[in-house]
Amino acid sequence: MTRKLILLVTSTLALALSACAPASTPDPGPPPVSTPTRPPSQAPSISPPTETPIPSATPSPTFTPQPATTFPNPDDYAWVEVLSGLQRPVDLQNAGDGSGRLFIIEKVGRIRIFAGGQLLATPFLDLTDRVGSSANEQGLLGLAFHPRYPENGRFFVNYTDLDGNTVIARFNVTAADPDQANPNSETVLLRVQQPYPNHNGGGLTFGPDGYLYLGLGDGGSAGDPFGYAQVTDSYLGKILRLDVDNGDPYAIPPDNPFAAGGGFPEIWAYGLRNPWRFSFDPLTDDLYIADVGQNKWEEINYLPAGSTGRLNFGWNIYEGLHHYQGEPQMNFPYIDPVAEYSHQVGCSVTGGYVYRGAMPAWQGIYFYADYCSGRVWGLLNVEGQWQAQVLFETGVPVTSFGVDESGEIYLVGDTGQILRLAER
Repeated sequence: MTRKLILLVTSTLALALSACAPASTPDPGPPPVSTPTRPPSQAPSISPPTETPIPSATPSPTFTPQPATTFPNPDDYAWVEVLSGLQRPVDLQNAGDGSGRLFIIEKVGRIRIFAGGQLLATPFLDLTDRVGSSANEQGLLGLAFHPRYPENGRFFVNYTDLDGNTVIARFNVTAADPDQANPNSETVLLRVQQPYPNHNGGGLTFGPDGYLYLGLGDGGSAGDPFGYAQVTDSYLGKILRLDVDNGDPYAIPPDNPFAAGGGFPEIWAYGLRNPWRFSFDPLTDDLYIADVGQNKWEEINYLPAGSTGRLNFGWNIYEGLHHYQGEPQMNFPYIDPVAEYSHQVGCSVTGGYVYRGAMPAWQGIYFYADYCSGRVWGLLNVEGQWQAQVLFETGVPVTSFGVDESGEIYLVGDTGQILRLAER
């Protein structure tokens, strides 16, 4: 059984994830307790409705670029190395504070600063005393700066602790030094028990509505043995959405689908296997989610700006557009991916960003890659038809992408390098 795909594929698509299932998986036994714990002693409050829109997480462009309708000739461009020698970098972010600095996560638990063409010797933040990174998919995994970071100095991280469980926490920069965060300023928002060391998710970002979005995988092993992705009383296999400007330590956005009951109120979307990287288009506010596949298919999901309701992406009933196991639930339709590729050409999808930098030919093209093969794809929508194309063969195990304050795009390599897309 396959799900309908509206996609014009201009090159053979195929991909897999480093989080692929082992060749054989033992009987997982009875499901562990997966209920997350919240630091406050009471349930989070519901955010009050606001009449004034919350500032966008990413500054809006000062011009309206014309979107690309075809892919540029990739031979006219190259990924240029700007930094090497990092220890397993997995994310790259900018603070949106006008400083031009790039903040790079090293999986072992450090955030490094790249500024003025130099890697600062002292980490911005060192959490190696509390981050567990012994397994391949564990560690310090995600970083998001508050939209008003220049005013409040707050940023948020997603990491696995020494017991292998997920922690979502807030930190503050020091008042005395903008290149130093205070490791003792940690405020834990959520702790989520992880039954296995893989499929921890890791991405987090602020949306155009000012809320914090964070991705959690299905808990690991293979095939989602406990069915967490399709139930609404577990945080696993979900994207959560929090109001971090109200409540203690957060409040629930009133339009979250389960804010009034029927599931954990933090849940915004579900039916995901391992949403390692996802991002909003800063111009259109559309959302792109790269979800790591199981044995055969990697997928890119898309939600237009303003999407609401019970957003179910289908795992573990479907893998990509293909039936995986179980019977579909017809009460709430699943959301089809807009692109997929098979494990014949890759192993693990790494989501990127929609390009909004200074090169006109790339405007509106979404970049994503495969961890194992180093292939980089482009995705665009022309008159309602999705087109995907392999653009670059980098040979780099791509763990993430990033953008600077100007919208230029970077590629992060697990072997320690950062590369930037540039014209030849």
